[in-house]
Parts: sequence; C-alpha cells; structure tokens
Amino acid sequence: MKKFVALLLALAMVFALCACGNSNSAAPKQDDAAESSQPSDNASDNASENQSAADLSALKVGFIFLHDENSTYDLNFMNAAKEACETLGVESVFKTNIPEDQSCYEAAAELADAGCNIVFADSFGHEDYIIQAAKEFPEVQFCHSTGTKAHTEGLDNYHNAFASIYEGRYLAGVAAGLKLNEMIDNGDFAAEDAKIGYVGAFTYAEVVSGYTSFFLGARSVCPTATMEVTFTGSWYDETAEKEAANKLIANGCKLVSQHADSMGAPTACETAGVPNVSYNGSTISACPNTFIVSSRIDWAPYYEYAIKAVMDGTEIPADWTGTLATGSVVLTDVNETAAAAGTAEAIAAATEKLEKGEIHVFDCANFTTKVDDKVNTFKADYLKLDEAGHITSYMADVDTDAAYTGDTEVIKDGYFAESEFRSAPYFDLQIDGINLLDTAM
Repeated sequence: MKKFVALLLALAMVFALCACGNSNSAAPKQDDAAESSQPSDNASDNASENQSAADLSALKVGFIFLHDENSTYDLNFMNAAKEACETLGVESVFKTNIPEDQSCYEAAAELADAGCNIVFADSFGHEDYIIQAAKEFPEVQFCHSTGTKAHTEGLDNYHNAFASIYEGRYLAGVAAGLKLNEMIDNGDFAAEDAKIGYVGAFTYAEVVSGYTSFFLGARSVCPTATMEVTFTGSWYDETAEKEAANKLIANGCKLVSQHADSMGAPTACETAGVPNVSYNGSTISACPNTFIVSSRIDWAPYYEYAIKAVMDGTEIPADWTGTLATGSVVLTDVNETAAAAGTAEAIAAATEKLEKGEIHVFDCANFTTKVDDKVNTFKADYLKLDEAGHITSYMADVDTDAAYTGDTEVIKDGYFAESEFRSAPYFDLQIDGINLLDTAM
C-alpha cells in the first residue's frame, strides 16, 4: 500500500501542474469511473476528469483461488473475476492454488503490498487468514466468499458474500425429478426405486443446504424420490469423487449430483450411462449423453458491486447475498439430449414462483425430521417439531462461536429462512428421505 500511496501522490503532483494548480483528488463516482475506462479524444478534458482516469487506472484488484482452472469451482470464480475487471477496466492479479493455511495470509499480504485496493478469496477455509490480513492492512478491503465471520468480527474492511444458490440447486433438482419420472414412465425402474446419489465434499452447512434443496426440488415433481449422500473430505479430489459416484451407482442410484469440484463424478456417470446434474458449470463437452443441467453462482455481480464501492468510497456490507433477481444464481442451458421433455419450461415456471415468493425452498410443510436421529440429536435443545415431524422452531447457530449455540430463530412464516440472517448457508439439519452413507454429522 505504501507503493500505491506514493503513486497517487506522484499523479496528484502531475495533474496539479497540468491543471494550473487544481489538485482536487476526490474519489470518482460510479459514472465517472465508467467513463474513465474509455479513451478521450477531447484535448480540453478538465482536471477532475483526468484525476478520475488516474484513480481508475491505479486501482488494482487481487484474487485468491483455492485451486486453478482445472477445478470447476475455481474456474467459475476466475471467469467472473475476468468479466468484472474487464467490464470496469481495472487491473487484476490472480493467485492460484492457495491452500487453506498460512499460505493464504501470505498471498493476501503480498497482494496488499503489491498495491491491491481490494482482495477477494474464494474458499471457506481461507477465512481466518483473510481476517488476519484485514487486521494488518486496514487500508485494503478484503472480501471473502462462503465465510461466516464478518458480521461478528466487526471490521470495516472485512466482508462476506454468498448467494441463494439453494434456489438454483432446487431448480436443478426439479430437472432431476423430471428425469426420474421419465425413466419410471419408460419402465426403467419402479417409482419406489427412484434413488438419487449425491457426492458431497464436507459436512458443512453449505453442503447440507445444497443437497437438501436439490432433494426437495426433485421431490417437488417426483414424490417417491430418496437420496444417498457420501462425502469425500475434500473440495477437489477427482479420484475420490469418481469412486464415490461409482459407489452410489453400484448402490442403485439412478441419477447422481454433486457438491465437489472435479470432473470425477460427471465422467463416472458418462461412463456408466447414468444421468448427472453437475455444479458450477456445464459438463456437456465431456458428458454429452448424461449431463442434464448445472446450477452455479455468478460472482461477477458481486465483484463489480464491491469494486465500484471502492471506486466510490462507499461502504461494502458485512454480509452480501446474491439472488436470482441480481443475476447471481444461474443455471446452464438444459441439455435436451439427456433431460426429460419439458424440463426447461418447468425450470422457468419454478423460477418465476421463487422470485415472486410463491414457493420457498425450505417450506417446512414439505419435509419432516426428527430429534432422536443421530445427526440431529445434539441440536435437540434448539429444535422444535410438531407431531408429524415438521419444524416449528429452530434456533440456528448464525453467529460463529466455537461451540454450537442456537441464537437466531430461523423459522419464518412456516419456512426455514436460509440466507436471510447471514449470507453463508446455515441449514444444517438432516431430513427424512436422505440417507448419509459414511459419516455422522
């Protein structure tokens, strides 16, 4: 940052001489920033316009990625970062293959020392190291995707962001349920055998929220669907993800989805001829016969929003949640070769209802749970059910203390209000119809 300050001072001196003593260095407004990314043919541009151009050209944005472009998860972030920086005309610096350890702090510090005004990190385990950097470099804004601690840390320069991707996963689940129905109608298997397989990375709430919303989407059109979930213990392990998918297929799963970042599960499905719903982007090029659709978070809207806030000197909220309406939750085109007839139309209809609030993904009337199940027992003090097993009250751990402590009522008007009290997911309950194969939560 010292280099950045020195650069600004030098630029201010140059513009002061060119503008006959006018040394106004006010931060550019959003419109000024957009204009300054275009070359000007007017030799009489005034000093304030020159200053805006100087400020914009000096703005530098740093990005920290857990893996590289071989990870569908990180590639999704990379594409959004390139889009946002190209749109705004700002310089970017990428750091890839940064693990969830002290290397992350070192990468963040290097970006700050290199003059980055704002730094983004993309993985849950980066959070503590980004917070460490935020405390050391208070003049730099740090934004962390999938984190949970910004609202309790109280740092002006540390922020969390996520999106209501559970809505995207629900819509992808609708596509999965329709495919199951098609196979049932074709006589491929009986309705009671409509079992979905799901490859999860970890037992974090983000993954639980994801596979539960996907399952509820499938069940909204295929009420006999059940699901088996297995975990790899890694965000990116192609061998483990392929083995997990093959295990699910061997267990009789008729369709497989995932919350893991490699091509392991999709390619296993293509080899076995089992329909697949991917995540973070289309896999149609590698899996033309089995890929149906994929949901993903488009991070470009948030990146542009946060970078513009730095340009304008405006506040970035501690928690930011993108939605279908902001263009942050998106689905790929449906692969008509593998999808059931009418899938695109069904997704469009469900999307409209979600946007209007006519349906809620975690409507408590649509699922049941129990407090004596091994995966929910430790939450029994914070969970209330009616006689049928529908949730009537849940004090979720929205704050980030080390021990589980229910502190926020998240049941609202009969539904679990995911992402309304914090950007990162906090739905962490096991519901009936989903079987965990190899782990306790």
